[in-house]
Amino acid sequence: MFPRTLIGLLAAAGAALVALCARADGGVAAPAEHAHHHLDAAQSVVARATGYYQIPAVDLVREDGTQVALSDELNDGRPVVLAFIYTSCTTVCPLTSHTLSELQAKLGTSRDRVHLMSISIDPEQDTPARLREYAKTYGAGPEWHHYTGTLAASQAAQRAFGVYRGNKMDHVPAVLVRAAPSVPWVRIDGFASADQLLAELPDLHAAR
Repeated sequence: MFPRTLIGLLAAAGAALVALCARADGGVAAPAEHAHHHLDAAQSVVARATGYYQIPAVDLVREDGTQVALSDELNDGRPVVLAFIYTSCTTVCPLTSHTLSELQAKLGTSRDRVHLMSISIDPEQDTPARLREYAKTYGAGPEWHHYTGTLAASQAAQRAFGVYRGNKMDHVPAVLVRAAPSVPWVRIDGFASADQLLAELPDLHAAR
């Protein structure tokens, strides 16, 4: 069990920081032009922990329409960077996806050696087509997959990684990184920077 004492503070700080980049149309949230100006302030409120998670035996659907087992996607031999998002989010998710986009760029020629994963917490609305549009918005490459599926499967994944809040509007920022299949996960609650995530991938960081 990871410490949760900072979650309330993180949620409040994150909501206040990212409210400036909210959209009112309810569509797929685009990366606001000014979003990166707020990252430095947000990054000062982060909590890092390590541990293991029990992966549930559930299937998800990738943005290309392929049904896949969550365990297979997490254990394809590559380091994993995992986030939970939903496409109509106007607060936490645009900044999280923006950071993953920056991480993808910083990985450079090593980016195919890392599996970036974004799982929707609103699968009833986030169809594969909608996720493809969202992924395109953030310049997702072939190593960055977005997932939907049944509500039960999404919630099982959320619970397994300790991010389930019961209401998508209560979603808080968290990114999970595992540098290799046999090592513990690193969980960062709060708005981690791309450099902070890259530092959790020491072999790739050194190879750049």
